[in-house]
Amino acid sequence: MNAPEIRVEVAPELALFVPPARRSGATALAVDGVSTLGHVVESLGVPLTEVGTLRVDGREVPVSHIPADGESVSIRPVGRPQRVPGAPLRFLLDVHLGTLARRLRLLGVDTAYESADIGDPALAARSAAERRVMLSRDRGLLRRRELWAGGFVYSTNPEEQLRDVLDRFAPELRPWTRCTACNGLLREATKEEVADQLKGGTRKTYDVFARCGECGRAYWKGAHHEQLEAIVERALREFAG
Repeated sequence: MNAPEIRVEVAPELALFVPPARRSGATALAVDGVSTLGHVVESLGVPLTEVGTLRVDGREVPVSHIPADGESVSIRPVGRPQRVPGAPLRFLLDVHLGTLARRLRLLGVDTAYESADIGDPALAARSAAERRVMLSRDRGLLRRRELWAGGFVYSTNPEEQLRDVLDRFAPELRPWTRCTACNGLLREATKEEVADQLKGGTRKTYDVFARCGECGRAYWKGAHHEQLEAIVERALREFAG
């Protein structure tokens, strides 16, 4: 007796997750009559964090749907901007996304980051405990059931990564309000308060400072400020309100 078979069409935006043979049009796939559609989608290589809707014969179905013989399935990407209900929008990034984490913090986006590889179970648990959207290029991590929410980072280029995250999640931007080192909130500081962090030239040249309320790091408009200002201005121009 032949196994039940469905026809699956994967949206072009999700094509990178599936084998080349499944990237163009609908293709046949054997199913067991027991596994959910969510499980079937993940078995193809597509993380459910990247799926917006699942349609069977034209009607939207949940991931718990059990596909039956002869059904036609369409896998669609998440809509943009993607709304994450139930918590303030904030992020958790894995060890490979340090530059993206610093740039999100530069823009005032609440961004936790693990600079050491603490393992997928610990990352997923933190995502759930703190209700943070897990951003990663690790598909296995994004398949963990305990995640609060997640998103695949499609590019390896930090500039493209930042643009993609801002376009997808549309976080509120409040530049220059967070510490790029630890994510703490910044406050104005006097030169005297941060004097122990200043070298002679800096002490003579600058008068306006900020300090992190968490780690105490001092900030001023130093040699790299123009580069950082360009990142901020571009983000505000393209994505703010």
